[in-house]
Amino acid sequence: MQLKGLRVRDQAAKRPRSAPGKSTSPKALRQATAAAESPTPAKPLAMGDLAQSLGYRIRRAQLWVFKDISRRLAPFDISPAQFSVLSVIEANPGVNQLALAQLLSIERAGLGRMMDQLEQRGLVVRTASALNRRYYVLRLTAEGAALVTRLRPIIAEGEKALAKKIGSQAFKELQRTLSIFLDE
Repeated sequence: MQLKGLRVRDQAAKRPRSAPGKSTSPKALRQATAAAESPTPAKPLAMGDLAQSLGYRIRRAQLWVFKDISRRLAPFDISPAQFSVLSVIEANPGVNQLALAQLLSIERAGLGRMMDQLEQRGLVVRTASALNRRYYVLRLTAEGAALVTRLRPIIAEGEKALAKKIGSQAFKELQRTLSIFLDE
């Protein structure tokens, strides 16, 4: 009998040998694999050196903030990235799509798809630039501007939740420290 290019006897020879007293029967292997692959491990997983990594801690904080803001924006069917785009367009009416992508570190193709969605919802208007017809300039519609105004206090609530979680002083220090990265 052939299985994936190996005869059964060749496959048996390739199986790991068990330690004395340990079974490598198919049933024992399935049970061991199932235990190792359980979606909820019996005991908490060790983090190793990762727990001390500043990058990992920043990533976990970002995930917490993103999840909180996503939950707050969900009733409006707006993602955090879409809110960022709308906010920048509000602050820079007539901004071109390339400059927006660069400022927010969004891939141009991804921003194009997002702009399609926002335009279809009537939140943004794209028009060809009078200076360079290869670029689109972006403006909020009245509906888009009203939505940003409505969402601003909801975003502020998220900021307050973070300040409550880490403490007011730590929140201010975190804002000050992270502002170093805004210009990069």
